[in-house]
Amino acid sequence: MLDNVLFEYQDQLLRNTPITMTRYLYHQIAWDSRMIGIVGSRGIGKSTLLLQYIKRHQDSAKHLYVSADTAWFAQHTLIDLARETVKEGITYLMIDEIHKYPNWSKELKQIYDMHPELHIIFTGSSILDIKQGEADLSRRALMYHMQGLSFREYMHLFHGIQLPTITLEQILANQLPLDVLPHPLPYFRDYLRGGYYPFALEQGFAMRVEQVVAQSIEVDILQYADMKASTARRLRHLLTIVSGLAPYKPNIDSLSQEVGVSKNNLPDYLLYMEKVGLIGLLRDNTMGLRGLGKIEKLYIDNATLMTILAAGNPDVGNLRETFFYNQVRVLHPVKASRDSDFVIGDYTFEVGGKNKGKRQIEHIPNGIVVRDDIEIGHANIVPLWAFGLMY
Repeated sequence: MLDNVLFEYQDQLLRNTPITMTRYLYHQIAWDSRMIGIVGSRGIGKSTLLLQYIKRHQDSAKHLYVSADTAWFAQHTLIDLARETVKEGITYLMIDEIHKYPNWSKELKQIYDMHPELHIIFTGSSILDIKQGEADLSRRALMYHMQGLSFREYMHLFHGIQLPTITLEQILANQLPLDVLPHPLPYFRDYLRGGYYPFALEQGFAMRVEQVVAQSIEVDILQYADMKASTARRLRHLLTIVSGLAPYKPNIDSLSQEVGVSKNNLPDYLLYMEKVGLIGLLRDNTMGLRGLGKIEKLYIDNATLMTILAAGNPDVGNLRETFFYNQVRVLHPVKASRDSDFVIGDYTFEVGGKNKGKRQIEHIPNGIVVRDDIEIGHANIVPLWAFGLMY
Protein backbone atom coordinates (compact mmCIF):
# COMPACT_ATOMS: atom_id res chain seq x y z
CA MET A 1 0.00 0.00 0.00
CA LEU A 2 1.26 3.45 -0.91
CA ASP A 3 2.24 5.80 1.86
CA ASN A 4 -0.17 8.73 2.23
CA VAL A 5 2.87 10.97 2.52
CA LEU A 6 3.40 10.59 -1.24
CA PHE A 7 -0.12 11.81 -2.01
CA GLU A 8 0.11 14.61 0.55
CA TYR A 9 3.37 15.77 -1.04
CA GLN A 10 1.77 15.74 -4.48
CA ASP A 11 -1.29 17.66 -3.26
CA GLN A 12 0.89 20.33 -1.69
CA LEU A 13 2.84 20.79 -4.91
CA LEU A 14 -0.32 20.93 -7.01
CA ARG A 15 -1.79 23.68 -4.85
CA ASN A 16 1.26 25.83 -5.64
CA THR A 17 1.41 25.00 -9.35
CA PRO A 18 0.09 27.70 -11.72
CA ILE A 19 -1.59 26.59 -14.94
CA THR A 20 -2.18 29.96 -16.61
CA MET A 21 0.94 29.53 -18.75
CA THR A 22 2.52 26.32 -20.01
CA ARG A 23 5.88 25.88 -21.69
CA TYR A 24 6.26 25.34 -25.43
CA LEU A 25 6.99 21.62 -25.01
CA TYR A 26 3.72 20.91 -23.20
CA HIS A 27 1.69 20.78 -26.42
CA GLN A 28 4.31 18.78 -28.33
CA ILE A 29 4.39 15.81 -25.96
CA ALA A 30 2.40 12.70 -26.84
CA TRP A 31 1.10 12.34 -23.29
CA ASP A 32 -0.82 9.13 -24.05
CA SER A 33 2.35 7.21 -24.87
CA ARG A 34 3.26 4.43 -22.47
CA MET A 35 6.69 5.82 -21.60
CA ILE A 36 7.95 9.38 -22.00
CA GLY A 37 11.25 10.92 -21.00
CA ILE A 38 11.71 14.68 -20.65
CA VAL A 39 15.32 15.79 -20.33
CA GLY A 40 16.86 19.22 -19.98
CA SER A 41 19.17 21.32 -17.89
CA ARG A 42 18.40 22.12 -14.27
CA GLY A 43 16.00 24.89 -13.31
CA ILE A 44 14.08 25.23 -16.58
CA GLY A 45 10.70 23.92 -15.38
CA LYS A 46 10.56 20.18 -16.06
CA SER A 47 8.94 19.44 -12.69
CA THR A 48 6.34 22.14 -13.21
CA LEU A 49 5.48 20.65 -16.59
CA LEU A 50 4.56 17.32 -14.99
CA LEU A 51 2.53 18.94 -12.23
CA GLN A 52 0.65 21.11 -14.71
CA TYR A 53 -0.39 18.04 -16.67
CA ILE A 54 -1.67 16.37 -13.50
CA LYS A 55 -3.55 19.48 -12.40
CA ARG A 56 -5.22 19.83 -15.80
CA HIS A 57 -6.28 16.17 -15.93
CA GLN A 58 -7.23 15.39 -12.33
CA ASP A 59 -10.78 14.47 -13.34
CA SER A 60 -9.93 12.23 -16.30
CA ALA A 61 -7.27 9.94 -14.85
CA LYS A 62 -5.44 9.02 -11.67
CA HIS A 63 -1.90 10.32 -11.34
CA LEU A 64 0.98 10.11 -8.90
CA TYR A 65 3.97 12.44 -8.91
CA VAL A 66 7.11 11.46 -7.03
CA SER A 67 10.67 12.70 -6.99
CA ALA A 68 13.37 10.06 -7.27
CA ASP A 69 15.31 11.63 -4.41
CA THR A 70 12.47 11.34 -1.89
CA ALA A 71 13.17 9.49 1.35
CA TRP A 72 10.54 6.89 0.40
CA PHE A 73 13.07 5.28 -1.92
CA ALA A 74 15.46 4.61 0.94
CA GLN A 75 13.44 1.45 1.63
CA HIS A 76 11.59 0.93 -1.65
CA THR A 77 12.35 0.53 -5.33
CA LEU A 78 10.81 1.94 -8.48
CA ILE A 79 9.41 -1.53 -9.10
CA ASP A 80 7.73 -1.42 -5.68
CA LEU A 81 6.27 1.97 -6.55
CA ALA A 82 4.88 0.80 -9.88
CA ARG A 83 3.32 -2.32 -8.37
CA GLU A 84 1.57 -0.34 -5.66
CA THR A 85 0.37 2.41 -8.01
CA VAL A 86 -1.27 -0.18 -10.26
CA LYS A 87 -3.03 -1.69 -7.23
CA GLU A 88 -4.35 1.80 -6.38
CA GLY A 89 -5.78 2.19 -9.88
CA ILE A 90 -3.27 4.91 -10.83
CA THR A 91 -2.76 5.12 -14.57
CA TYR A 92 -0.06 7.81 -14.81
CA LEU A 93 3.14 7.56 -12.80
CA MET A 94 5.31 10.72 -12.96
CA ILE A 95 8.88 10.25 -11.74
CA ASP A 96 10.87 13.46 -11.42
CA GLU A 97 14.68 13.62 -11.44
CA ILE A 98 15.11 9.98 -12.42
CA HIS A 99 18.87 10.51 -12.72
CA LYS A 100 19.07 10.51 -8.91
CA TYR A 101 17.94 6.88 -8.75
CA PRO A 102 20.56 4.15 -9.35
CA ASN A 103 19.83 1.59 -12.06
CA TRP A 104 16.87 3.63 -13.22
CA SER A 105 16.93 2.39 -16.81
CA LYS A 106 16.91 -1.29 -15.86
CA GLU A 107 13.94 -0.87 -13.52
CA LEU A 108 11.98 1.31 -15.93
CA LYS A 109 12.37 -1.35 -18.61
CA GLN A 110 11.03 -3.96 -16.21
CA ILE A 111 8.09 -1.75 -15.20
CA TYR A 112 7.27 -1.10 -18.85
CA ASP A 113 7.17 -4.84 -19.58
CA MET A 114 5.29 -5.83 -16.42
CA HIS A 115 2.57 -3.14 -16.37
CA PRO A 116 1.24 -2.37 -19.86
CA GLU A 117 -1.68 -0.47 -18.32
CA LEU A 118 0.62 2.09 -16.68
CA HIS A 119 1.83 5.32 -18.33
CA ILE A 120 5.29 6.29 -17.10
CA ILE A 121 6.64 9.81 -17.53
CA PHE A 122 10.05 10.68 -16.15
CA THR A 123 12.34 13.68 -16.17
CA GLY A 124 16.07 13.88 -15.87
CA SER A 125 19.28 15.60 -16.78
CA SER A 126 20.06 15.99 -20.48
CA ILE A 127 23.13 13.87 -19.93
CA LEU A 128 20.81 10.86 -19.90
CA ASP A 129 20.76 11.22 -23.69
CA ILE A 130 24.31 9.89 -23.83
CA LYS A 131 24.24 7.64 -20.79
CA GLN A 132 24.65 4.00 -21.69
CA GLY A 133 22.18 2.44 -19.25
CA GLU A 134 21.96 -1.20 -18.34
CA ALA A 135 18.75 -1.52 -20.33
CA ASP A 136 17.92 -0.02 -23.70
CA LEU A 137 14.87 2.25 -23.47
CA SER A 138 15.18 3.55 -27.03
CA ARG A 139 12.40 1.26 -28.29
CA ARG A 140 10.16 2.01 -25.34
CA ALA A 141 10.50 5.66 -24.34
CA LEU A 142 9.75 8.76 -26.38
CA MET A 143 12.45 11.25 -25.43
CA TYR A 144 11.90 15.02 -25.47
CA HIS A 145 14.51 17.70 -24.87
CA MET A 146 13.35 20.85 -23.08
CA GLN A 147 15.06 24.22 -23.24
CA GLY A 148 14.79 27.29 -21.00
CA LEU A 149 12.41 30.18 -21.58
CA SER A 150 12.27 31.86 -24.94
CA PHE A 151 11.83 35.62 -25.07
CA ARG A 152 8.18 35.00 -26.01
CA GLU A 153 7.62 32.74 -22.98
CA TYR A 154 9.40 35.23 -20.73
CA MET A 155 6.99 37.96 -21.83
CA HIS A 156 4.00 35.77 -20.99
CA LEU A 157 5.29 34.46 -17.67
CA PHE A 158 6.74 37.68 -16.21
CA HIS A 159 4.78 40.45 -17.93
CA GLY A 160 1.47 38.84 -18.89
CA ILE A 161 1.95 39.79 -22.55
CA GLN A 162 1.00 36.96 -24.90
CA LEU A 163 2.90 37.01 -28.16
CA PRO A 164 2.35 34.55 -31.01
CA THR A 165 5.03 32.14 -32.10
CA ILE A 166 6.45 33.13 -35.46
CA THR A 167 8.40 31.14 -38.00
CA LEU A 168 11.83 31.82 -39.39
CA GLU A 169 10.20 32.74 -42.69
CA GLN A 170 8.00 35.33 -40.98
CA ILE A 171 11.04 36.85 -39.26
CA LEU A 172 12.90 37.10 -42.55
CA ALA A 173 9.84 38.80 -44.07
CA ASN A 174 9.73 41.20 -41.07
CA GLN A 175 6.21 40.06 -40.19
CA LEU A 176 6.49 40.88 -36.50
CA PRO A 177 3.78 41.32 -33.83
CA LEU A 178 4.53 44.97 -33.10
CA ASP A 179 0.81 45.62 -32.64
CA VAL A 180 1.02 43.51 -29.46
CA LEU A 181 4.49 44.66 -28.42
CA PRO A 182 5.27 47.99 -30.10
CA HIS A 183 8.51 48.61 -28.18
CA PRO A 184 10.21 45.29 -27.41
CA LEU A 185 13.76 46.44 -26.72
CA PRO A 186 13.51 47.33 -22.98
CA TYR A 187 11.91 43.94 -22.31
CA PHE A 188 14.52 42.24 -24.47
CA ARG A 189 17.35 43.74 -22.42
CA ASP A 190 15.75 42.40 -19.24
CA TYR A 191 15.36 38.97 -20.82
CA LEU A 192 19.04 38.78 -21.73
CA ARG A 193 20.02 39.58 -18.15
CA GLY A 194 17.74 37.11 -16.40
CA GLY A 195 14.91 35.73 -18.49
CA TYR A 196 16.06 32.25 -19.46
CA TYR A 197 15.25 30.60 -16.12
CA PRO A 198 11.66 30.51 -14.75
CA PHE A 199 12.92 31.21 -11.22
CA ALA A 200 14.31 34.61 -12.25
CA LEU A 201 12.14 36.58 -9.81
CA GLU A 202 13.11 34.55 -6.76
CA GLN A 203 15.46 36.07 -4.22
CA GLY A 204 19.14 35.35 -4.71
CA PHE A 205 18.71 34.67 -8.43
CA ALA A 206 22.42 34.86 -9.29
CA MET A 207 23.25 32.53 -6.42
CA ARG A 208 20.59 30.08 -7.60
CA VAL A 209 22.08 30.05 -11.09
CA GLU A 210 25.49 29.34 -9.57
CA GLN A 211 23.90 26.42 -7.73
CA VAL A 212 22.53 25.12 -11.03
CA VAL A 213 26.05 25.24 -12.43
CA ALA A 214 27.55 23.49 -9.40
CA GLN A 215 24.97 20.69 -9.34
CA SER A 216 25.19 20.18 -13.08
CA ILE A 217 28.91 19.57 -12.76
CA GLU A 218 29.20 17.93 -9.36
CA VAL A 219 26.14 15.69 -9.58
CA ASP A 220 24.93 15.22 -13.13
CA ILE A 221 28.22 14.96 -15.01
CA LEU A 222 30.30 13.24 -12.34
CA GLN A 223 27.65 10.67 -11.48
CA TYR A 224 26.64 9.68 -14.97
CA ALA A 225 30.02 9.94 -16.63
CA ASP A 226 31.50 7.91 -13.75
CA MET A 227 34.17 10.48 -12.95
CA LYS A 228 36.13 11.13 -9.79
CA ALA A 229 35.15 14.02 -7.54
CA SER A 230 38.45 15.75 -8.30
CA THR A 231 37.35 16.10 -11.92
CA ALA A 232 34.68 18.59 -10.83
CA ARG A 233 37.34 21.20 -10.13
CA ARG A 234 38.77 20.76 -13.61
CA LEU A 235 35.33 21.02 -15.19
CA ARG A 236 34.59 24.20 -13.26
CA HIS A 237 37.98 25.60 -14.29
CA LEU A 238 37.13 24.70 -17.89
CA LEU A 239 33.83 26.58 -17.64
CA THR A 240 35.62 29.61 -16.16
CA ILE A 241 38.05 29.68 -19.06
CA VAL A 242 35.27 29.25 -21.61
CA SER A 243 33.09 31.96 -20.06
CA GLY A 244 35.90 34.49 -20.47
CA LEU A 245 36.53 33.64 -24.12
CA ALA A 246 33.26 32.41 -25.65
CA PRO A 247 32.39 32.43 -28.40
CA TYR A 248 35.66 31.13 -29.74
CA LYS A 249 37.10 28.14 -31.60
CA PRO A 250 38.79 25.93 -29.02
CA ASN A 251 42.30 24.63 -29.54
CA ILE A 252 42.45 21.13 -28.13
CA ASP A 253 46.12 21.23 -27.17
CA SER A 254 46.21 24.61 -25.43
CA LEU A 255 42.84 24.16 -23.72
CA SER A 256 43.69 20.72 -22.37
CA GLN A 257 47.01 22.01 -21.03
CA GLU A 258 45.42 25.00 -19.34
CA VAL A 259 42.71 22.89 -17.69
CA GLY A 260 45.10 20.08 -16.81
CA VAL A 261 43.28 17.23 -18.53
CA SER A 262 44.18 14.82 -21.28
CA LYS A 263 43.44 16.05 -24.78
CA ASN A 264 41.78 12.68 -25.36
CA ASN A 265 39.27 13.37 -22.55
CA LEU A 266 38.57 17.01 -23.37
CA PRO A 267 36.07 16.33 -26.21
CA ASP A 268 34.02 14.18 -23.82
CA TYR A 269 34.11 16.87 -21.14
CA LEU A 270 32.85 19.46 -23.59
CA LEU A 271 30.09 17.15 -24.77
CA TYR A 272 28.97 16.51 -21.19
CA MET A 273 28.93 20.23 -20.44
CA GLU A 274 26.88 20.85 -23.55
CA LYS A 275 24.36 18.18 -22.58
CA VAL A 276 23.75 19.61 -19.10
CA GLY A 277 23.14 23.08 -20.52
CA LEU A 278 26.35 24.89 -19.60
CA ILE A 279 27.86 25.43 -23.05
CA GLY A 280 26.80 25.28 -26.67
CA LEU A 281 28.96 23.76 -29.40
CA LEU A 282 28.53 25.17 -32.90
CA ARG A 283 29.64 22.58 -35.40
CA ASP A 284 30.53 22.66 -39.07
CA ASN A 285 28.55 21.07 -41.89
CA THR A 286 29.54 17.56 -40.86
CA MET A 287 27.74 18.10 -37.50
CA GLY A 288 30.25 15.85 -35.76
CA LEU A 289 29.58 15.14 -32.09
CA ARG A 290 32.93 14.22 -30.67
CA GLY A 291 35.84 15.54 -32.72
CA LEU A 292 37.02 18.98 -31.58
CA GLY A 293 38.19 19.58 -35.14
CA LYS A 294 34.53 19.68 -36.12
CA ILE A 295 33.60 22.26 -33.49
CA GLU A 296 33.87 25.71 -35.02
CA LYS A 297 32.79 27.79 -32.02
CA LEU A 298 32.15 27.26 -28.35
CA TYR A 299 29.46 29.31 -26.59
CA ILE A 300 28.06 29.66 -23.10
CA ASP A 301 24.67 27.96 -23.34
CA ASN A 302 22.38 30.98 -22.93
CA ALA A 303 22.50 34.74 -22.49
CA THR A 304 21.39 34.71 -18.85
CA LEU A 305 24.03 32.19 -17.81
CA MET A 306 26.63 34.17 -19.74
CA THR A 307 25.61 37.35 -17.88
CA ILE A 308 25.83 35.65 -14.47
CA LEU A 309 29.23 34.11 -15.20
CA ALA A 310 30.48 37.51 -16.36
CA ALA A 311 29.32 39.11 -13.08
CA GLY A 312 26.70 41.14 -14.94
CA ASN A 313 29.05 42.57 -17.58
CA PRO A 314 29.19 40.26 -20.59
CA ASP A 315 30.67 41.32 -23.91
CA VAL A 316 27.70 42.68 -25.88
CA GLY A 317 28.79 41.23 -29.21
CA ASN A 318 29.25 37.78 -27.71
CA LEU A 319 25.91 38.06 -25.92
CA ARG A 320 24.11 38.70 -29.21
CA GLU A 321 25.55 35.63 -30.88
CA THR A 322 24.81 33.53 -27.80
CA PHE A 323 21.17 34.58 -27.79
CA PHE A 324 20.74 33.90 -31.51
CA TYR A 325 22.29 30.43 -31.35
CA ASN A 326 20.42 29.48 -28.19
CA GLN A 327 16.97 30.44 -29.47
CA VAL A 328 17.15 29.29 -33.07
CA ARG A 329 18.63 25.83 -32.41
CA VAL A 330 15.38 24.62 -30.82
CA LEU A 331 13.63 24.35 -34.18
CA HIS A 332 16.45 24.53 -36.74
CA PRO A 333 19.85 22.89 -37.20
CA VAL A 334 22.36 25.74 -36.86
CA LYS A 335 25.78 25.31 -38.44
CA ALA A 336 28.93 27.40 -38.57
CA SER A 337 29.47 29.63 -41.59
CA ARG A 338 32.86 29.90 -43.26
CA ASP A 339 32.05 33.44 -44.36
CA SER A 340 29.93 34.80 -41.53
CA ASP A 341 28.41 33.71 -38.19
CA PHE A 342 25.72 31.08 -38.80
CA VAL A 343 24.10 28.98 -41.53
CA ILE A 344 20.50 27.78 -41.29
CA GLY A 345 19.35 25.90 -44.37
CA ASP A 346 20.00 28.12 -47.39
CA TYR A 347 20.46 31.29 -45.31
CA THR A 348 23.63 32.83 -43.91
CA PHE A 349 23.33 35.11 -40.87
CA GLU A 350 25.63 37.89 -39.69
CA VAL A 351 24.79 39.09 -36.15
CA GLY A 352 25.74 42.54 -34.85
CA GLY A 353 24.62 45.90 -33.48
CA LYS A 354 22.29 48.46 -35.02
CA ASN A 355 25.03 49.76 -37.30
CA LYS A 356 26.07 46.33 -38.57
CA GLY A 357 26.77 46.61 -42.29
CA LYS A 358 26.22 44.24 -45.18
CA ARG A 359 29.80 44.09 -46.47
CA GLN A 360 30.58 40.67 -45.02
CA ILE A 361 27.59 39.02 -46.69
CA GLU A 362 27.07 41.18 -49.78
CA HIS A 363 28.36 38.45 -52.10
CA ILE A 364 26.60 35.59 -50.29
CA PRO A 365 23.25 34.36 -51.69
CA ASN A 366 20.47 34.65 -49.07
CA GLY A 367 22.68 36.62 -46.71
CA ILE A 368 20.83 38.10 -43.72
CA VAL A 369 22.00 40.85 -41.36
CA VAL A 370 20.66 40.43 -37.82
CA ARG A 371 20.82 43.71 -35.93
CA ASP A 372 20.39 44.40 -32.27
CA ASP A 373 18.84 47.67 -31.01
CA ILE A 374 16.27 47.93 -33.81
CA GLU A 375 12.55 47.27 -33.51
CA ILE A 376 11.89 46.24 -37.11
CA GLY A 377 14.02 45.63 -40.16
CA HIS A 378 13.68 45.90 -43.91
CA ALA A 379 14.84 43.88 -46.93
CA ASN A 380 17.52 41.49 -45.67
CA ILE A 381 17.95 43.24 -42.31
CA VAL A 382 16.02 41.75 -39.38
CA PRO A 383 15.94 42.55 -35.64
CA LEU A 384 17.68 40.24 -33.20
CA TRP A 385 14.87 40.20 -30.62
CA ALA A 386 12.47 38.60 -33.11
CA PHE A 387 14.35 35.29 -32.96
CA GLY A 388 13.10 34.91 -29.38
CA LEU A 389 9.54 34.38 -30.64
CA MET A 390 10.15 31.09 -32.43
CA TYR A 391 9.04 28.79 -29.59
